[in-house]
Amino acid sequence: MTTQPSDGIDNRATPREWIGLAVLALPTLLLSIDLSVLYLAIPHLAADLGATGTQQLWIMDIYGFMIAGLLITMGTLGDRIGRRRLLLIGAAAFGAASVAAAYSVSAEMLIATRALLGIAGATLMPSTLALISNMFRNPAQRGMAIGVWMSCFMGGMAFGPVVGGAMLESFWWGSVFLLGVPVMLLLLVTGPVLIPEYRVADPGRLDPVSVFLSLVSILPVVYALKEYATHGVRVEPTVALLAGLVFAVLFVKRQLRIADPLVDVRLFLRRAFSSALGLHLLVGAIQGGSLLLITLYLQMVVGLSPLATGLWLVPTALATMAGAMLAPAIARRVRPAYVIAGGLLVSVLGYLLLTGISGEGELPLVLGAFALVMLGVGPTGALATGMIVGSAPPERAGSAASLAETGAELGVALGIAALGSLGTVIYRGQLDGNLPDTLGNAADASRESIAGAVAAADALSPAQGTELLDLARHAFATSLTGVAIIGAALFVTLAVTAIVMLRDVEPSVEETEPTNSTAA
Repeated sequence: MTTQPSDGIDNRATPREWIGLAVLALPTLLLSIDLSVLYLAIPHLAADLGATGTQQLWIMDIYGFMIAGLLITMGTLGDRIGRRRLLLIGAAAFGAASVAAAYSVSAEMLIATRALLGIAGATLMPSTLALISNMFRNPAQRGMAIGVWMSCFMGGMAFGPVVGGAMLESFWWGSVFLLGVPVMLLLLVTGPVLIPEYRVADPGRLDPVSVFLSLVSILPVVYALKEYATHGVRVEPTVALLAGLVFAVLFVKRQLRIADPLVDVRLFLRRAFSSALGLHLLVGAIQGGSLLLITLYLQMVVGLSPLATGLWLVPTALATMAGAMLAPAIARRVRPAYVIAGGLLVSVLGYLLLTGISGEGELPLVLGAFALVMLGVGPTGALATGMIVGSAPPERAGSAASLAETGAELGVALGIAALGSLGTVIYRGQLDGNLPDTLGNAADASRESIAGAVAAADALSPAQGTELLDLARHAFATSLTGVAIIGAALFVTLAVTAIVMLRDVEPSVEETEPTNSTAA
C-alpha cells in the first residue's frame, strides 16, 4: 500500500494507464454484448434443450436481474477488498461460467449458469468504472477515459445481435458464450501488470442486512417494470413494485443509521451527483423505450429479419459512441451542462424527424432520425457518468459507479415499460374502429401487438392479410410518432433541467489535480 503524492506532481495519465483502459474496455464491451447476444440464439437453444416459454424468458432475463440486483453490493465490496482483486475474481468466474453455459445440457443448467454470469458481471462492471476514476486523476483525461468506457457499454448492446447472428451462421448456439473466455483470459494475464490496485484503508465491515435489503429493493422493481412492458399493468407486478419501494425506504433508513453503510446516501445531497444520476436514469429510460419501438418497427413494419435489423442499427450504435467520445473533448472548454443540453437538443431534432414517418417505405428517414437521437444521448451517458463518479470521494468511487450503472439498468427497464405501454395504447387506439368485423380472432390478436397482427395475417386470405397488415403497420407507425413527440418534449425539459441543475460544474481542464487516494 502506498499513498500517492498530493501536491506538485503531474497527475496526467501515462501510456500504461491508457493501455490499461483498453484492457478494461474489452470486458465492458463483452458484458453489454451479453445482454442482447441471445436475441437470435433463443430459437436454437430452445429447440436443442427443450426449453419451455417460461424457461426461455428466465434464460434471457436472469442475467440482467442478477447484475441489477448485485451492482450496489459489488461496487461497495470492491472498495473494501480491492477493486482490481474483485475485477480479477469476477473475470475468472465469468470465464468459467461462460464455458459452463456454452456446454449446458438442460434448460435448468443454462438458467443457473446465466445467473452465475450475472453475478460475475456485477463484480466487473462497477470495478472497471471505479478503477478508471483511480487511474485517470486529471479531470479532462478522466472524462475522455469514461467516454471510451461508455462507448463500449452503449455500443455492445447494439452489436450483440450482430455478433450473435454472425456466430450462429457458422457455429452452434453455445459459441455465443465462448466469446467471453479469451477476453477474460486477457484480463487475468494483463490486469495485474497494467491496472493498479485500490482499496479503502479502513473499509469497515460489509453489512449483510444492507445487502439483503438492496436485493429485495431492486429485483422486485426490475421484475415489475419488465412485466409491465410485456403484459401491461397487472396485480402481481404491482405488488412486487410496491414491495420493492417499501424495502428501498428501509434500505435508505438503515444506511443513514449504521457506521459502515453499503451506500453513502448522503452523496445525494451533492447537487452535481443527484442531478447527473437523475439525468442518466431518465435519458436512459427514454432512449431504451425508443430503441424497443424502433426495433419492432424495423422488424414488423419494414419486414427486416432480426439479423438485418441488428446490422441496420449499427450506424446508430456508432453515432452513440461518437457522441460519448466527442463530449469529453468539448467539455474541456464548455461547461458540461451546456454540452449535455446541446446533445439532448440534437436528439430532439431526431425525434421531430421521426414524427414524419407514416408507413413501411421510410427506412432511411427512420434510421437517420434515430441516429441523431442516439448521437445526442451520448454526451449525457459519458458526462453524467463522469460527474457521478467524479463527485464522490475516492473511497466511495466503487459505490458511486455501482449507483450509476444501477440507474442505467433501472432507466432502460423503466423506459421499456413506460414508452412500450404508451406505444401499445396509441396502437390499439388507432386499430379500434378500423378493423373489419370479418377478421374474428385475427382482430383480437392484432389488438394485442403488432407481432400478433403479423402472425395473424399469415392465417388469412391474401386480400384479408394485406388489409390487416396495412392497418396494423399504419397504427404502429402512428404509435411511434406519438412516442417521438413525447420523447422530444421530455428531452427539451431535461435539457433545461441540465442547464439549471449543473450550471455550476466547471469545464474539465488539463491541469494537475491533487489526490489523496491510497493505492498499491
